[in-house]
Amino acid sequence: MKIGNSDLDVYPLNLGGNVFGWTADEQQSFEVLDAYAAAGGNFVDTADSYMHRAPGNSGGESETIIGRWLAKRGRRDDMVIATKVGSWPKRPGVSAKNIREAAEDSLRRLGTGHIDLYYAHRDVADVPLEETLGAFDELVRAGKVRYLGASNYTAERLAEALSISDREGLARYVALQPHYNLVERGYEQDLLPLVRQEGLSTLPYFSLAKGFLTGKYRSRETDTGSPRNEGAVAYLDHRGERVLEALDDISAAHGTTPAAVSLAWLAAQPTVAAPIASARTVEQLSDLIASVELRLSQADLAALAEASA
Repeated sequence: MKIGNSDLDVYPLNLGGNVFGWTADEQQSFEVLDAYAAAGGNFVDTADSYMHRAPGNSGGESETIIGRWLAKRGRRDDMVIATKVGSWPKRPGVSAKNIREAAEDSLRRLGTGHIDLYYAHRDVADVPLEETLGAFDELVRAGKVRYLGASNYTAERLAEALSISDREGLARYVALQPHYNLVERGYEQDLLPLVRQEGLSTLPYFSLAKGFLTGKYRSRETDTGSPRNEGAVAYLDHRGERVLEALDDISAAHGTTPAAVSLAWLAAQPTVAAPIASARTVEQLSDLIASVELRLSQADLAALAEASA
């Protein structure tokens, strides 16, 4: 699966690295990365800010673990590594100075000479877009970054950024990372038409709605011990129950899990190249991997879209 008009050829499931160094220690992270690579996976998503909010962490832990895994397994040339800048309190914003310094830090932690896909983690209006895009372009020209992505941009700001890149002859964004899943479908309103028109690819985060779409959260009293527990049960309303019912029916018919069906639905949506999903254990990963081979019928896709409307 190619991302936008780039030559990044990626596995259709983007492994989220946000749990590495947070709910998964280094050994568990290595096991998940090993299993993902063994299944044919080649696309890992992280950020310099992961996971600075966890007790005892300061940020950069995920990149450090991924870098150690790449070095120990000798897999750097096989993997497409995406990371982000702009959300870490230690390296905040998207000024030219911060982008340059943050990129060097990420390269060091990842133990690599280049980042395959480098995102503006969020649209921080601390500097003009021209400055941000100019700094990104410098990194591309220097060979330190191959391609650029935008995360958490509105349609208006994304259109403006693409227009500036075209006008100034700067490297342009090839991918968008939005909040998008079966119960968060705002992306479809303004962003999807723009992404399609501009030839970008979409790599949705929170693809399983903080765990809600795994089907593990059936009551507000559910406590899985996950830090995302509260966020997941927030979806447990009449609409959420309708979605779970549809997932139950379709996953039973295919002999698979609600998580696999949820990811397969997302992967089938226009512009989506690879949903992002994370796993703390190899067992959790198997559910995610199952989505790659799962082909939902048009009736399945329509039933899920209707339940989540």
